[in-house]
Amino acid sequence: MGAAVAMSSVATALAGAIRRLAAAGVPEARADAEVLVAHALGTTRAGVIAAARDPLPPAVERRLAELVRRRAAREPVAHLVGEREFWSLPIAVDRRVLVPRPETELVVETALRVVPGARRVLDVGTGSGAIAVALARELPAAFVTAVDVDPGALAVARANCTRHAPGVRLVCADLVAPFRGAAFDLVVANPPYVVDVDIAALAPEVRDHEPRHALAGGADGLDVLRALASAVPRVLAPTGWLVVEIGAGQAAGAAAAFAADGWDCGETVRDAAGIERVLAVVRKEGRWTR
Repeated sequence: MGAAVAMSSVATALAGAIRRLAAAGVPEARADAEVLVAHALGTTRAGVIAAARDPLPPAVERRLAELVRRRAAREPVAHLVGEREFWSLPIAVDRRVLVPRPETELVVETALRVVPGARRVLDVGTGSGAIAVALARELPAAFVTAVDVDPGALAVARANCTRHAPGVRLVCADLVAPFRGAAFDLVVANPPYVVDVDIAALAPEVRDHEPRHALAGGADGLDVLRALASAVPRVLAPTGWLVVEIGAGQAAGAAAAFAADGWDCGETVRDAAGIERVLAVVRKEGRWTR
């Protein structure tokens, strides 16, 4: 009989994954390694710590090695595990949609604050459906519609809505084209806002793996925002609000674009890094209350 092959422990495998990712220049190598080990084991990050001395079965070790290889090549963790947490919910993601960012939760928070009783909500460019799902769960009496021009993105959004908010209506269209006048009292959007020439300098996880059409915002990053400023008034009720995410350094330009189209800029909201990240605007014939 051949000698038994000793299996690596979970702790040893984790340490090796951390070293490999750190050597590849991956930000937050330890956190990513913990997520990948947990995914390979079918447990949580806390479970990885609890199982530190346990042997790592060969099949799990092979699965982990492939995950670490792909992460070292800068494939996003969310793509490797198939989801990203947003609003305390697991949101399915893949290459067809942007990975939801923590700062985008500010869109949800701001929308709930400025229109706490919203009954007719539209999420423009829904992507994964993360914002629409969060608002539908927080506003159970609201009728939430999510629109995206990309059928692939809508397929991802459909899976997330089916899982978390089956009442959300999904529409394949460009911006607000198919909707009737004054149909909504709240419109939200996380539009493409990266300046075109800056895309090459983005982290490889974003530049090489997320859809360019969901990132590129034109020469100054505001092309889609200007389109929203022009198109949304037709479908927004007189006292309705538009809440949008914007890029770093874009607050003044975005406010000017909305003002030129007859909007009052109610407020900007800063993210955890102090960046003006969300802009909430209302039509001048409407009213603004904090």
